[in-house]
Parts: sequence; structure tokens; C-alpha cells
Amino acid sequence: MIPPVAQIILAVLLDQLLGDPRRLPHPVRLMGRLGMALEAFFRKTGLPLKPAGILTLGLLLAATWAATMLLLYGAGRIHPLAATATAVYLIYTTIAARDLCRHSRAVYDALKNRDLPEARRRVAMIVGRDTAALNEEEVARAAVESVAESMVDGVCAPLFYAFVGGPAAAMLYRAVNTADSMFGYKNERYEQFGWAAARLDDLANFIPARLTGLLVPPAALLLRLDARSAWRILRRDRKNHASPNSGHGEAAVAGALGIRLGGSSSYFGRVVQKPTIGEARQPIVAAHIMAANRLMLLTMWLTLLVLALLISPAGLFLAKGA
Repeated sequence: MIPPVAQIILAVLLDQLLGDPRRLPHPVRLMGRLGMALEAFFRKTGLPLKPAGILTLGLLLAATWAATMLLLYGAGRIHPLAATATAVYLIYTTIAARDLCRHSRAVYDALKNRDLPEARRRVAMIVGRDTAALNEEEVARAAVESVAESMVDGVCAPLFYAFVGGPAAAMLYRAVNTADSMFGYKNERYEQFGWAAARLDDLANFIPARLTGLLVPPAALLLRLDARSAWRILRRDRKNHASPNSGHGEAAVAGALGIRLGGSSSYFGRVVQKPTIGEARQPIVAAHIMAANRLMLLTMWLTLLVLALLISPAGLFLAKGA
């Protein structure tokens, strides 16, 4: 079996080459279906919503871990190369860098073509806010915020957990993140049921979010963006977010690009005034979407390098085999 670090590098390269696997079994989609089935079952039991949500989350995590270990064990019984291929594939499905670039690039293309209705439609696919009345700058801001926030849970956090515990840890992280995306809403339906999923997601992203924030400034320096401002805004505005983690990436990106994120957004017809992040040294335009993508991708590679050197016992090419 090839070294774990090499498996992770192959998984990243697969993501960059292929993006999200649409015609193959995708573990995250299976997690979503299982989560929906568990939610429906436990809501029918009459249990209080918070215990029902805890049981849903616990069973989802247990099923994810058991299925991952069974797949790895079964593949290993066939051949070591089968075990390696399975490990690479599982890690690959937890990473979403190429798809994040693809979806945000679609928004960029629509804005460049001056097709605002299409840009609104495309950005609605990656954000949860109302988009029907957004102007061009607001559409661009929404896309940049999506890239900056997803840099953690869609890219750097899966890499972190793959280094810490291999495919099983990466898959468990993705299960936690999937549960949070399904249940972690602060509304009447999910405030109690999704409590455990939201809290565990906050805990799981604590270290990856801070690592990501620290690596954006050096990535900005390499891209000849404003690395000094990225560091300054990260320190100043990282807590200007409802999430304890999302502000780190957004603050560093806002500083690097010289723009202001946050502010007012509409959700389900209700305007929500969020704290601002960064400084409006220039209006946000379509080009900032592509700059955010480049910043995200380079931060991903820096994360890969740093984790390989810090977590692998002998560095990038000398890691112990699994």
C-alpha cells in the first residue's frame, strides 16, 4: 500500500481532474439519504426533539464509520492495491475544491456576460440567501463569501482529518458536516433537533478553520495580493460572524482582496443584518470571484504541504505506510 500522504495527494489530484463524481456511488449523497430516513423515523417516535437529533446524529456517524471500515477491510482482503484505491476514492469524495470553483466560475461567467438574472440563478445554487433582488455587486459578494466559507468545510477540513485519521476520519468529518447542513438551522423545526449536529460541526471545524485563516495570508503573498491586510483583517474581524469558525477564512480573504463582506442579506423574505468583515477599499466585482478561487486553491496546496510536514512522521515523502 502506498504511504497515506501519497493517498491524500492522489485524492486531491483526482478532485482537481474530475470534480464531484456524479456517475459513481457518492458517500455524501448516501449520508444525506440516511440522515433523512433517520430524521423521519425519530420524529415519529415522539421523543423530545433534542434527544431525537442526538440519536439521529449518533447513528449516522456510526453507520458512516462502520461502512468505511467494512469497505477498507473488504478491499484489503482482495488486494493491497484495492485497499489503496478505496482509500483514495473515499478521501477524494470528501473534497470539493473543483466543484466550488466550477459553481462560482458559473456566477462569474454570467456576470461577465452581463446576464444578471442568470447570475442570480447560479449564485442561488451555492448560497442560502434570497437572490432574486440582488444587484451585480451583491451577487459577486455572495459568491466570494461562499468560496471563503467553503474553503474550510469543503477543502481544508477534509484534508486535516484525512491526515489525522485517514479515510475513516475524513468520512466521519463529512458525515458531521452533512448533518449540520441538513439539521443545523436556527429555526423552529431544527433548533432543538439539529442542536447536536450544529455543536459537533463547530467543534470539528475549530482547528481547520484557524489553520485555514493562518494560511490565507501566505497564499495571498504568493499570489501578489495584500498579504499584510489579510493578516490584519483576520486578527481584527475573525469573530465578526455568527459561526465561531467561518469568520476566519472570510476575514483573511476579505483582507487579501481589499473588499468588505457581510452586511445585510435576505433569508426567506427576512432581512438579516450581519457584522461586516473587511474594508471596502473597492467595490466587489466579478473578478474578485476568480481571485477568491485562486486564493482558495493555493491555500489548499499550502494546507496539504503543512499537514504533510507536521503530521506525517518523516515529512512529505517518508510517511509510514498504512
